[in-house]
Amino acid sequence: MTVPARVTARDATTTPVADSLTRAAGLTEGFEVRFGLPADRSGWTTCAEFTDEPERFDAWRKALAEWLREQYGEAPDRTTAGYVMSWYLNVVGLMGGVLFHTARRVPSLRPSDLAIRVADDGRPHTTGVALLADEFACLPDDPENDHPDATVVADEHALAAVLRARFAAHAAAFVGAFGSTVRLGRRMLWAAATDALDTAAWTAGQLCGDETAGVVDSTLLLPAKLEPFTSASTLRATGTGWTRRRESCCFHFALPGAAACATCPRVC
Repeated sequence: MTVPARVTARDATTTPVADSLTRAAGLTEGFEVRFGLPADRSGWTTCAEFTDEPERFDAWRKALAEWLREQYGEAPDRTTAGYVMSWYLNVVGLMGGVLFHTARRVPSLRPSDLAIRVADDGRPHTTGVALLADEFACLPDDPENDHPDATVVADEHALAAVLRARFAAHAAAFVGAFGSTVRLGRRMLWAAATDALDTAAWTAGQLCGDETAGVVDSTLLLPAKLEPFTSASTLRATGTGWTRRRESCCFHFALPGAAACATCPRVC
């Protein structure tokens, strides 16, 4: 695996965005969020390796298909495509959403600046995401606004626009690469990207113990239907709490004996 030369052991303890990520990482029990890659990089793959070599998605889906056959007896192509689509986009969104919500900082989300880890035993789901770059966007009152790696923007709306644009650029690379390997249309792929961005800050709010604040951040990120995303935030309050309508489908219902998810567009 080729890692950018600027990622060093020093970076993991001294840069502002690494410090923010270290503080936020404790929120995601059972899922590793980190700055830089560990000395043992086994299981870690940069997102650029996925987008540059789409056949890596085929290998991931093949491993998932083997697991699904063990569990359900079948592994429909659309289900393996839906699972991998959601897993990949959700971890990219989570990296941006957690830092936006907890520190009002937006990291680089370029495929070359992120890596993910996929479980190599049992269900081959994503178990970690790593940030590999120091640069970040922030607000004027950020204590590190004069740092060489900082880009200062005017206000929260501008910062949300930066996150939206950076996520969209990564999603576009994913749609181009992954879309060439599966029988899912571009609308479905961008719907999944919309879901990932809409849930990113909401999830961060839940992890931090202030779900409503996460919902507010989600409306900052998707205040309206903004291209290339397929909708504004669909989060809404119910009698039992917050929920949302998914734009995309993971095709879990296609498995034997399985039902559609409660937030599936087929149900809502």
